[in-house]
Order: sequence, then C-alpha cells, then structure tokens
Amino acid sequence: MFRSKLSVLPVWAVLCASALLVGCSSTKEDKTANWSPNKIYTEAKDEADSGAYDKAVPLYEKLEGRAAGTPLAQQAQLDKAYAQFKAGDKPAAIATIDRFMKLHPASPAVDYALYLKGVVNFNDDLGMFASLTRQDLAERDQKAAKESFLAFKELVTRFPASRYTPDARQRMNYIVNSLAQYEVHVARYYYQRGAYLAAINRAQLALADYREVPALEEALYIMVKSYDALGMPQLRDDAQRVLTSNYPKSEFLAKGFRTKDDPWWKVW
Repeated sequence: MFRSKLSVLPVWAVLCASALLVGCSSTKEDKTANWSPNKIYTEAKDEADSGAYDKAVPLYEKLEGRAAGTPLAQQAQLDKAYAQFKAGDKPAAIATIDRFMKLHPASPAVDYALYLKGVVNFNDDLGMFASLTRQDLAERDQKAAKESFLAFKELVTRFPASRYTPDARQRMNYIVNSLAQYEVHVARYYYQRGAYLAAINRAQLALADYREVPALEEALYIMVKSYDALGMPQLRDDAQRVLTSNYPKSEFLAKGFRTKDDPWWKVW
C-alpha cells in the first residue's frame, strides 16, 4: 500500500514541536506590556519607596527603553542607580551613573549624578555620617574614598551653587581627614612593630601631604616616639617642639596613643 511521506512525522520532529509548545506556554508574561511610561515609573517608585529595590531596578530598566530620549528616561537612569546602590550593588550603580553622564553631559541633573557617585563610593556606614562604629574609614581600603573625593570635588567645582554642594564639602573634609589618618594608621602600625624608620617616613608623608587635619597631631607624636626609640634625641626634641607649638594641649604627650575605644573622628 502506498503511504505518503507526509502522513507520519518522525519522532524527533514531534518531540521538538512539543518542546516549542511548552517553551511558548511557559514564557513569562510581561505585566508592563500595556502600561504607559508614567505608570511604569509610578510602580517603580512605589517599589523603591517600600524598600524593594531589587524589584524597582528592572522596572526602571524597562522605562529607560519605553521612554527613550525623554527626561523621564533620564530620571529612570538616576533612580535606577540609586536603587542599585541601596540594593548593595555598588559597581552597577557606578556604571549606571557613568553611563548617564556620558550620554547626557548637558543634563541639569549632572550635579546630582556626581553627588550620587560620591555617596556610593563614600558610604560605608562609617564615621560622622552613620552609627558610631568602632572601625573607621582610615582602617579600610582607600581607593573608594579617593574616588568619592574626586566626584565631590568635580561637583563643587562645576556646580558651586548646587543644593548638593554643601553636603559634598562636608564629606570632602571627612575624606581628607580619613586619608591623612590612614597614613598615620600605617605609621602607628610600623611603630608598634619596631619599624621606627618606616613609621617616621609614613608620618612625614602625612605631614607633607595634608594641612590642618586632626591626624597630624598623632603623626608628630609618632615621630617623637620613633626618634626616641632610635636614640636620636636632637630629632626627637625637634619633633616635640613642633608638636607642642602646634598642639599646646596635646593629650598624646600625657596619655600616649588613643585606645581603640576612642576613634580619631571623635575629636570633631
């Protein structure tokens, strides 16, 4: 009996067709398909306001595409960066901010973008801008602090009248103090391990690079102690004269090094 070649499908073809049908049926429905850009933004903002930043981010991403070329899309980018930051994905937040500034260099929101970039790099739940932790910024990696400073510096230089500039200046002051204290922290580390020349060199670096910051008092004290340990009385006395001249009420000469329970930023 004649049998048509088309009357029977090979088994593999049936299986492939079934897989395609299953795949189509399991495709996740896009609930935003018929939403207006304004509705997407409202939903994203509601998610962010409730702390669901992981849900807000994909909504902001959809909005970027739906409202491309509009101010709303720019707003979505910045809000997405903030949501990424709050969700703990700092690298993604920085990448989003950098992309925003590259695509929209003339945007009126560039000052906020710079401020946010500074905050993302700055924020470590430390120091005067957070709860009283016992580990200060000076004891951590300084790369982020330096990048934060550069972002804030660009902000205050380009946008001196920005609403974000006053806070940026305060944070810059804190960062400068922390960077100076970092050098002193290393100098103290060397001193406590008997590496007195290394301690002196690091303390001198802090004195050469920074001006009028609290950390310099301890830098001079480390030099006094290190020169004394090396049996160099003339240099020790010179360092002590500079210390007492600049800090006549210095507690280091009376009490020695601060304890771990007395963070350096408490002098503020």
